[in-house]
Amino acid sequence: MTSNNLLKCLECGTRYDNDFRLSCDNDDSFLRMEYPERINLRQVNGIGKFTDWLPINEVLTTTAGPVTYKSEHLAEELGLTNLYISFSGYWPERDASIKTCSFKELEAHPTMQRLKESGHKAIVLASVGNTARAFAYVSALTGMDVYIVVPEFGLDKLWIPTEVTDSIHLITMNKGNDYTDAINLSQRIADLEGIMPEGGARNVARRDGMATVMLDAAFTINRIPDHYFQAVGSGTGAIAAWEASIRLRNDGRFSDHMPKLQLAQNLPFTPMVNAWNERRREIIPELDMPDAKSSIEKIYADVLSNRTPAYSVTGGLFDCLTESDGIMYAISNSEAKSAQDMFESLEGVDILPPSAVAVASLVKAVEKQNVNRDDVILLNIAGGGEKILKSEFSVSTIKPTASAKDSDIDLDLIMDTGSYRA
Repeated sequence: MTSNNLLKCLECGTRYDNDFRLSCDNDDSFLRMEYPERINLRQVNGIGKFTDWLPINEVLTTTAGPVTYKSEHLAEELGLTNLYISFSGYWPERDASIKTCSFKELEAHPTMQRLKESGHKAIVLASVGNTARAFAYVSALTGMDVYIVVPEFGLDKLWIPTEVTDSIHLITMNKGNDYTDAINLSQRIADLEGIMPEGGARNVARRDGMATVMLDAAFTINRIPDHYFQAVGSGTGAIAAWEASIRLRNDGRFSDHMPKLQLAQNLPFTPMVNAWNERRREIIPELDMPDAKSSIEKIYADVLSNRTPAYSVTGGLFDCLTESDGIMYAISNSEAKSAQDMFESLEGVDILPPSAVAVASLVKAVEKQNVNRDDVILLNIAGGGEKILKSEFSVSTIKPTASAKDSDIDLDLIMDTGSYRA
């Protein structure tokens, strides 16, 4: 790539060219992009307006992007005067045009553009559904090859609002496998010649794409919010919001304070909540997620089921929570479903289960007086509008090209080695 932007290791400070690098040569810390201190918006719709703080050279032409608005009805119900909602989904009434109905599309567009600008042609990732849908859709739009590994329980989310193309390669994992199993298999596929690992939270294009939620909010509100609410599975979105807040503070136009991160997971699978409540950097599986697979099967928001979240790593969620004096909530299925119904009734749009968990955490924060009536609050509705979209568009179901019984399967049994476009 020819970009002047550099990657910097948060541990040792080593700088690298932005060439789809995912890790430092010296340690396990996150890399973070170094951008111009001041962001100037491009005169385009969608996340392309934030190109100054995206790790790409060409301005994205997609109209997909977060939309921030001030809540009236939910705010009144909760007794809040400055509740702002960031909506990432499909809602024409609010000019929201993410046709996969999830903020995962904010990750997919810059990641695929970064892949293209780096000279690569194929990428592999794991997903429980929403990320898979987003990357499949962008693959269909761009022709860039994407290999997607999804547990069987995520298949109902595998649709796109356009025709399925042969650039989409879907590998399903049989019943009994979860998101972490899918991650393990995707990492093995990434070792094959010609296929790049998508990188998860280590991919700065994913983090900085989702960071546009905070950027859009700051430009709408004209300041950094006091509180930020989101449900988390890997923690990537919350890390992105924190990194965006650092850049906005350094920009100088949006106040010099930072938001308190108020994050949630879905009971009974709450490893990060358990570790954070004891202020432990390390997640201890036997303490924080005993019977993990059984717990994952019971949660309403199954996309929040990452057994290896970006929590302990330098620059990860533990550091962000520590720096923001953050709070985490454990939300039950009944609390999430009640919050989902309440939001749709009051705000007028359907939302996905992870967003319902986020709404429930805000309700709990109000009950616990963890926010004040007049605080400026940003609630990240990370997915919604699916009912509206499917009433207006025909969607295509993505059919699996192969199936894997477990992550140790012989790759020759599931991969057509002649299909790579290296």
